[in-house]
Amino acid sequence: MIPALSANELLALYPSLAGLEYGEVTALCRPDAVTRLTSGTVLFAERQPCNGFPLLLSGTIKVVKSMPAGREMLLYRIEPGGSCVITSSCLLGHMPYSARGIAETALQIAILPKTLFERLIAGDATFRDFVFHLLADRIADLMQLVEEVAFHRLDQRLAKLLLGKSEPIQATHQGLADELGSVREIVSRLLKGFAAQGFVSIGRERISLLDRDGLKQLAGIDRK
Repeated sequence: MIPALSANELLALYPSLAGLEYGEVTALCRPDAVTRLTSGTVLFAERQPCNGFPLLLSGTIKVVKSMPAGREMLLYRIEPGGSCVITSSCLLGHMPYSARGIAETALQIAILPKTLFERLIAGDATFRDFVFHLLADRIADLMQLVEEVAFHRLDQRLAKLLLGKSEPIQATHQGLADELGSVREIVSRLLKGFAAQGFVSIGRERISLLDRDGLKQLAGIDRK
């Protein structure tokens, strides 16, 4: 049995839901309304209809776009208190999903029904601001991703990706390739080159950064 979630706990994560009736908030908190999913579970898939607004209570979701030859590109991650911009656009535009959402870790999630989402968007300025701010932030992130893919070399993008992770980096070459929209063989070759230059050391699913300044220079990041 999934432990009950209190209304106050839910509103602490999602204060924009304060415009709901108290009974509607408590209904979202019932144990049978909260779903626990294991890592790797697909929450939604491309061309699937969207029936509600996800409220992530714990864990992490990654949203990916399928590419030719079976590859995937990571678009963004969702953490507790956030939500999915593609879901929001699907609900607002009455369109099916255009990407996949996958549980990156074990997680707990509740779903705000479509009818309540539409009511809040229409009549609650706080909730509407939350959704539109979410859209604006994600659009900015996606524009940056497009710029990096279009204008930056893969070695620069890999260096930047490594610098943005907490050390020691626990990641497979395939996982890094998925985040970059590339293939494992190319990422492995680049990492071996980084190791030969003394930028990193490579172990089994573990990467240590030895020369952050060198990686910053490669990535084109100001070293100040």
